[in-house]
Amino acid sequence: MTVLVGKTAPDFTAAAVMEDGFIKEDFHLMEHLKGSYGVVFFWPLDFTFVCPSEILAYSNRVEKLSAMNTKVVGISIDSQFTHYAWRNTAPKDGGLGPVKFPMVADVSKQITREYGILHQDEVALRGTFVIDRDGIVRHQLVNDLPLGRNADETVRMVEALQFHEEVGEVCPAGWQKGDEGMKDTAAGVADYLGKHADAL
Repeated sequence: MTVLVGKTAPDFTAAAVMEDGFIKEDFHLMEHLKGSYGVVFFWPLDFTFVCPSEILAYSNRVEKLSAMNTKVVGISIDSQFTHYAWRNTAPKDGGLGPVKFPMVADVSKQITREYGILHQDEVALRGTFVIDRDGIVRHQLVNDLPLGRNADETVRMVEALQFHEEVGEVCPAGWQKGDEGMKDTAAGVADYLGKHADAL
């Protein structure tokens, strides 16, 4: 597996089903993000089990992330036509219904391979990547196939990154928006731990 944190996110152009339900044959990641933060996440296969719960969780948080200047992009090795069919199947029938972010087709598996999460040369692991406004990966999480992600943790990571960029302080364990940060000095660590060590 490749660790991309601190590196430029692999760019790509591929077919995608957009938020409005139309297929865009030349979706370009960095053109889409341009100046925004990005949450790029992968799932193994359409019409499977854990995947729709994660996709809907991210879709349900699009407005919150959008208010934070953050765009969501989802990717699997399925075709744009399979994505389209899944979006046009109601959740009660095992589908997704309308999804509020682009669903990218990676039939060649090249994007999944470049992100370092191709599992047994077959499907993507459950990889999530937070990308800053300069196109640099700042957070990476990869789950095995049976383990669903927590979309709120991804939101928290974006909040932590933006806090660090705006305030200049670092985010200690369990940091939540509104919490105190930590100055990255010996005195800052001592001050923070003196107040919070027992609650960690």
